[in-house]
Amino acid sequence: MRFAIYYTPPADHPLTMTAERWLQRSAFPGRSVEPLIVEAFSGEEITELTAEPRRYGFHATMKAPFRLADGVSQAELRAELETLALARKPFAQKMKVSRIGRFFAIVPDGPSPELSELADEAVRCFERFRAPLTDAEFQRREPEKLSASELQNLRTWGYPHVFADFRFHMTLTGKVPEDKAEKVQSVLETIFNPLLEEPLEIGGFALFAQPGADQPFHVEVMNAFAAREEVA
Repeated sequence: MRFAIYYTPPADHPLTMTAERWLQRSAFPGRSVEPLIVEAFSGEEITELTAEPRRYGFHATMKAPFRLADGVSQAELRAELETLALARKPFAQKMKVSRIGRFFAIVPDGPSPELSELADEAVRCFERFRAPLTDAEFQRREPEKLSASELQNLRTWGYPHVFADFRFHMTLTGKVPEDKAEKVQSVLETIFNPLLEEPLEIGGFALFAQPGADQPFHVEVMNAFAAREEVA
């Protein structure tokens, strides 16, 4: 079993419900999804475009998937997540649809120091729960394609895209062929831009779990940020 610390909006948030329909799957257990009908693409084409992110569910990575280290338990992991969430305050971030390399995602529309700080804290706080990468897990990250800093991150933290190499993103597609990229972006902006007019509240952590290597990730627990405003 693997676990991950992700951000995802609440299950009843319009962005979550629309993203689930686009991805054709909900990460919230027991929740059925009616796939979106998009005139520009057939259902089969959307299924192909979303195959990779569908496995993980709608999310942004805070602490990448990991196996539990020896000597720690799932209960301890959940307790740490709750403690961290209770010490955090919600904040809002404007978002947009953007292309990252060959895939598309929802990303911050402008600087996001609070998101970077949040991810940095999650990487450090949950490191003690992470079992070292196996050789196969290390190679799966294609280390030969990484920058020097990304390779060092992979060796030290088990994931290349942390700290200075972190970029908050909520993935909407797998790799998109170049000849379809403009069309895909137009479709995604039509679907998601109305939901991104107001800043998105970043209000909690989610613990996701993957029972087996061939199984999708699902939400185990949501922990809302609960720190109170200071009273003058």
